[in-house]
Amino acid sequence: MPDYPVVTSGQPLVFPRDYGAHSSYRTEWWYVTGWLQTDDNVSLGFEATFFRSRPALDDENPSRFAPNQLLFANVALSDPHAGKLQHDQRIARRGFGLAEASETDTAVHIDDWSIERDTDGRYRLNVATPDFTFAFTLTPTQPVLVNGQGGYSRKGPLPDEASYYYSVPWLQVDGMLERGGHSTGNAGHVRGQAWLDHEWSSAPLADGAVGWDWIGINFDDGGALMALQIRDKAGRKFWAGGTLRTADGSTHTLSPDSIRFTPLRRWHSPHTGAQYPVAMRVVAQDVHLTLVPLMDDQEFDSRASTGAVYWEGAVTAFQADAASTDTAKTAAKPAGKPLGRGYLELTGYVQRLQL
Repeated sequence: MPDYPVVTSGQPLVFPRDYGAHSSYRTEWWYVTGWLQTDDNVSLGFEATFFRSRPALDDENPSRFAPNQLLFANVALSDPHAGKLQHDQRIARRGFGLAEASETDTAVHIDDWSIERDTDGRYRLNVATPDFTFAFTLTPTQPVLVNGQGGYSRKGPLPDEASYYYSVPWLQVDGMLERGGHSTGNAGHVRGQAWLDHEWSSAPLADGAVGWDWIGINFDDGGALMALQIRDKAGRKFWAGGTLRTADGSTHTLSPDSIRFTPLRRWHSPHTGAQYPVAMRVVAQDVHLTLVPLMDDQEFDSRASTGAVYWEGAVTAFQADAASTDTAKTAAKPAGKPLGRGYLELTGYVQRLQL
């Protein structure tokens, strides 16, 4: 069995090294989500996640073919005109030119799918599937948002139930998107805003937890919010946390007690039968939000790669009335003003998430 390192507090993140892979840890991902605007003013959502996993194999195995590192990728396009999430997935062992994850900076690829960080700080994302093709440049406009205590982000009540975790909000997206397959010629220029998460850990999900609800929101005033709630088997809050960057650039670490997710409306998946709370009320300290999805059917079935089924969706964040208790009315028509846009992730609604 490999000797997985434990995530500990007091180990500050160091860049550019920590933009790269951390292959001794059990699990790692680079996760990009964002909103796109076409030149004819159509709103779309996209995601691209590259995962790295170190299997529980004997490190002494001398074979070049031993899968000591596995790479996965999940990519998706949320297009309301398509009626459901368009998505694809890949898996490969690292090496042989098929898949790699650099240890020195962000440079991950599986065949021709890739995300890479240039020396000027810009990210390049390239993905081609039968239904869509991305060729995006993602330009940072703000500093890295370090989550938790200096990057040490708790995921449960025990100290080792944690990850190293940073985000890059407010990435400006520019590039080309082709929809409808390679033969349609339906390619066009898009712009937008995106969010990147990079997280690595050796800890499995806590025994009392089944999954999590997560948001990454770019606010229109330049602020940003990451908030997460890990749920127990009864659907209650097991753990929570978050990071808020306000419009003036100041950063605030949010305590578990200051985070609350409340379902407003559920969508019944015709694919898996799961009930997802696709409209949410989120309280993050003094921030009160109502989240409304771009479209309901944003369920991703990745059982052919990572093994999970989850809902990953583009959402608009509205100002919620802190005093309102009428969740049905709020779900039907948010009364507040739009504050920003981002993504909502819902895991563990089909089965317990296995990291």
